[in-house]
Amino acid sequence: MRKVASSLVFAESPGFLFFLFLIFSGGTVRSDEGMWLLNDPPKDLLAKRHGFELTQAWLDKARLASIRLNSGGSGSFVSSSGLLLTNHHVGADALAKLSSPGKDLLKTGFLARTRAEEMQCPDLEINVLMTIEDVTDRVEASVRGVTDPAKASAARRAETARIEKESLDKTGLRSDVVVLYQGAVYHLYRYKKYTDVRLVFAPEGAIAGFGGDVDNFEYPRYGLDICVFRAYENGKPVESANYLKIQPAGPKENDLVFVTGHPGVTQRLETAARLELRRDHLHPFMLGWLRTMENGLAQFAASGVEPARLANKVSHSIANSRKALTGQYMGLCDEALMVGKREAESALRAQVKFRGQDPYQAIAEACARQAAFHREYALIERGLAVDSDLFTIARHLVRMAREDTLPGPDRLKEYRDSARASLELSLFSPAPIHGSLEKVRLTLGLTYLAEQLGARHPLAVKLLGGKSPERRAQELVDGSRLADVQERRRLAQGGQKAIDSSSDSMIALAKSIDAEARALRKRLEEEVEEPERQAQRAIGLERFRILGKTMAPDATFTLRLAFGVVKGYEVDGTELPFHTTFAGLYAKADDHQGASPFKLPSAWIDRKEKLNLQTPFNFVSTADTIGGNSGSPVLNRAGELVGVNFDRNRHGLVRNFVYTDLQARHIAVHAGAIAEALDKVYGASELLGELGLR
Repeated sequence: MRKVASSLVFAESPGFLFFLFLIFSGGTVRSDEGMWLLNDPPKDLLAKRHGFELTQAWLDKARLASIRLNSGGSGSFVSSSGLLLTNHHVGADALAKLSSPGKDLLKTGFLARTRAEEMQCPDLEINVLMTIEDVTDRVEASVRGVTDPAKASAARRAETARIEKESLDKTGLRSDVVVLYQGAVYHLYRYKKYTDVRLVFAPEGAIAGFGGDVDNFEYPRYGLDICVFRAYENGKPVESANYLKIQPAGPKENDLVFVTGHPGVTQRLETAARLELRRDHLHPFMLGWLRTMENGLAQFAASGVEPARLANKVSHSIANSRKALTGQYMGLCDEALMVGKREAESALRAQVKFRGQDPYQAIAEACARQAAFHREYALIERGLAVDSDLFTIARHLVRMAREDTLPGPDRLKEYRDSARASLELSLFSPAPIHGSLEKVRLTLGLTYLAEQLGARHPLAVKLLGGKSPERRAQELVDGSRLADVQERRRLAQGGQKAIDSSSDSMIALAKSIDAEARALRKRLEEEVEEPERQAQRAIGLERFRILGKTMAPDATFTLRLAFGVVKGYEVDGTELPFHTTFAGLYAKADDHQGASPFKLPSAWIDRKEKLNLQTPFNFVSTADTIGGNSGSPVLNRAGELVGVNFDRNRHGLVRNFVYTDLQARHIAVHAGAIAEALDKVYGASELLGELGLR
């Protein structure tokens, strides 16, 4: 088994030092590392390493079949009439919003046997990437010669706003300027957007997330983590020739597979100073908040059936984030990673001479500045202290009224014309808001605020208003009418005058802290992000000069292509197979005597005899994925869908910072398991026929 060589082995030779730099600074050496841009794919790499010719036709179909969901995941079209396939946990937000007392779709699942039975999701948006345009020269021209960070930040922000607005007006497509290679490259992504999305199928939560938090980020796994929706346009199902054929035979061991999805955020090109900030400040603070929320929500859920239903979706998301961030934190605490990163930086310094201030020192100074106020920023501007749907709505209404009075280029990013339609879809969503859950979340957030800053901190005094977190949360929720969509529309249409005259408790709170929140945001942008962006660009340009595009940029929740091979791995002397089977599912349920979270739904118990128990269930490969890739299609050489990505194993959590394929794997639902379950457990003959599986 190949192992990553110790960084000390290469310390004597400049050539080997630069080899080390490749490993720890995002370059690909011998592994299948890379979340590659679709307009700059690794064709030569695939041809040389795997003997695969990646054609433009293959890429175009994969691009137009792949989708991004505003719930934070990925998916793909799988029929010519708008069916799209993603994960159950990506669709969980929609499932929760379509549920009601006595009808918990997250628990019971759902199957529409006719299109008339499909349920329209209140605020689900999907994006399909249509074009990519390099706008680096234009963005950089806007800040050329500007040395003051505040002025440079404003100029860069204004120019990207103009680019997005011009593109929207010209094409009608959602247009986003994306920063790549830590500021060395800017691309304009244009998306076709669909906002009429309807639920078609979801399995029971107990089988979608079989094993619960115990098995999360573990392997072997047995989860049917899928959800099927249908996209509509002008009241009719979307028609497209660009969909993925499902291949139930799935992959064999050592097969080459591809993942086309939207990985969220990686930090592989970040400096040691930035990773140290994460290790010493950002991650511990966030883990504390996640644990506070998780424990409080668990207590709320234990109080009754309805509280448990309301808390379910939020609790799962919180627990998933806590476990993922814990794995990342453990990686950051591994000094070998930090030593490798520092030595890689030394290797680059030995190769180049930077003009002016050393960019690594500039980033270290920016990180030191951020450490001084990161808690206040996270609590107030990011909103961790006021974790509430009602407050989020109130803040948008307050800020929208003010931002609408400014020229487009001067607005905050989320209030630009290019983002307006997506903002309003969320803002005016008819999804129910539950007061009891709002009070619990607010109480927990306000408590964490007081714990972190102290109850007498000016921001804590302002938010708490002299009351306990619990009393203040109750007062704020009971005094708000923002659960009423018509009230939101009235305030939005009334502009600043309506906001100024509103007596709504949440509007009043949002107004009272807006100046401080904006100041924290401005401080981050001007004192941290802009100096760091300029420094990272200097580093990135040198990487480009030496390496060219032999490395992929960090993830940005934009469409990427990853590839790898299907294979198992060894843990503590035990060889884990490349796939699990239905037989293994039942064996694991029996081993735990059907106790939660290993309790099977009744349909799976009743129909066991109908199933082929040797059918593959989940499989693993070395393809490079992280959070955001959830729901991504896994494709074979022919471009057929052989699986649906849904998780990483715990060994892969460090991939946010450095790629490894020794034990790290992504985990996918096998296409054969999807076909077998739809047929023999759910009797979904209509759906099977449309998917070409009957």
